[in-house]
Amino acid sequence: MHSVSDQGSQQAPATAVLSRHLLIRELGTQDYTAVWHAMQQFTDQRDANTPDQLWLLEHPPVFTQGQAGKEEHLLLPGDIPVVKVDRGGQVTYHGPGQLMVYVLLDLKRRNLGVRQLVTLLEQVLIQLLTPYGINAYAKADAPGVYVDEGKIASLGLRVRKGCSFHGLALNVDMDLSPFSRINPCGYAGMQMLQCKDLGGPQTIAEAKQRIVQCFSQQLNVATLQHTTGLDWQND
Repeated sequence: MHSVSDQGSQQAPATAVLSRHLLIRELGTQDYTAVWHAMQQFTDQRDANTPDQLWLLEHPPVFTQGQAGKEEHLLLPGDIPVVKVDRGGQVTYHGPGQLMVYVLLDLKRRNLGVRQLVTLLEQVLIQLLTPYGINAYAKADAPGVYVDEGKIASLGLRVRKGCSFHGLALNVDMDLSPFSRINPCGYAGMQMLQCKDLGGPQTIAEAKQRIVQCFSQQLNVATLQHTTGLDWQND
């Protein structure tokens, strides 16, 4: 897409327009490390005229260990690789049937603090699940979204240059057994839940459609642009 002019007289209107625009990047199934490095590069190279983006995808099986991650929470990773990453939080699992939403926002432009962003992500997930009759909620001391003390979605973020990357993981229809090989998010015995078993979205496609709607409302977005592939330099 064309960059917005950065002439001084147009700075304020450009900022207002960009804050109402969101690009949705559908990536299918992608290697975790490749997408992580792409998020870093995107964040390092973006500027004041770069539209905010959501990257929607699934990963092959992988454990990711955040900056606060402790080795003792990796109980028995076995044949599933472990990747140490630059997001906050402890260890979690990603795999097929789990919807990843990477949230690439200019927080300064949107006047969002990190705590406000965490709350916004939790509200997106709660809003997504509520129409299905799922009583989801957040916890002040443990980021993520829960149902009856079980965890259905995890959050992990990094902020650089006033911009966010990483994001959220919603369990939709997946093999939950690898979570038993770790202490999810650092909590021994944490029960992990998924949408399919609770009457929520039954497929990744359904969850994606709903979550984009919820993000649009929470971020007050007026225009959505959809694209595919990781070639973000040529949008």
